[in-house]
Amino acid sequence: MHVLVVKTSSLGDIIHTLPALSDAACAYPDITFDWIVEEHFKEVPAWHPKVNRVIPVALRRWRKAGFSAFCDGEIQHFLKELRKSHYDYIIDAQGLLKSALLAMVARGTKRAGLSWTSAREALASIFYQKRVLVPWGPHAVSRARSLFAKVLNYPLPDTLANYGIDCGKLSFPVLANPYYVFLHGTTWDTKHWPEIYWIELAELVTKAGFAVQLLWGNAVELERAKRIAHRLPMVQVIPNKLRLSEVAGILAGAKGIVSVDTGLGHLAAALGVPTVSVYGPTDPKQSGTWGENQTHLAALFPCSPCFGRICQIVGNQKIDPPCFASVSPMRVWESLNLETEAKILK
Repeated sequence: MHVLVVKTSSLGDIIHTLPALSDAACAYPDITFDWIVEEHFKEVPAWHPKVNRVIPVALRRWRKAGFSAFCDGEIQHFLKELRKSHYDYIIDAQGLLKSALLAMVARGTKRAGLSWTSAREALASIFYQKRVLVPWGPHAVSRARSLFAKVLNYPLPDTLANYGIDCGKLSFPVLANPYYVFLHGTTWDTKHWPEIYWIELAELVTKAGFAVQLLWGNAVELERAKRIAHRLPMVQVIPNKLRLSEVAGILAGAKGIVSVDTGLGHLAAALGVPTVSVYGPTDPKQSGTWGENQTHLAALFPCSPCFGRICQIVGNQKIDPPCFASVSPMRVWESLNLETEAKILK
């Protein structure tokens, strides 16, 4: 069986889909997958041994480039690559109009995806020949596993999620051991754990005799990392922006990880590294890290989770966003110690 997966972004969503491929491979050992994904994330699907071909797409960049993307031949090349194969199933695991249109362009026997009430954009469902109902509420990993099981007609396994990442495809930079990793970068302002907390946590970790590695993905995150590392010799800022396979290698080698609500936190979970993730405006029950050795510390605040990109509480707050006042550095450090000890006992 040859299946095309349409899941273009984001990093966390792509990672959440990997266990569904592992489930399908258990049901059909000879199954293979191709995967359409945004060019920035093209390394990730290739980590799964059942993915035969990754087909990068640049929808985000093409929207900005406009007509020039067509004139340069990029779009035509993508369409040629996409239509090289004929698929038994084309599964749109994204549930958006843009992903449904990509599924329409591909060549296959049957297009499948989420039903009208299950898809993130209901109109996407009209483009599928097989529509399946997957209720809202369960975690994104569970929803993806359920979607694939219903489309490909196998019983939904009751086993733990197996992300199936082949660590042999990762790059492992040489770093001082043992070390912890802080994932301090995220998208919304309200999801940022206060910088002063990162500094206090770094002090706790280094006093215990461990190094800290700080990753970054843009100039703002680099400057924050430098401020966290200031006057703390055992806190090291990774000097260069890394490929995802290199980032994954650093995460895989860590003693433990502290993360905000970000895609790299989901990657840490997929690798099974003890991780403590802090949540303010978002709900870990629906989109938190999923797997073994995972601790979620949600803000204990009347309006949490608010799912707001802008905090509505105004005033002279010592901690910003104020909901994170309940998630102190000491609470995180104690939870991280419990996670790492639990893994050692296993």
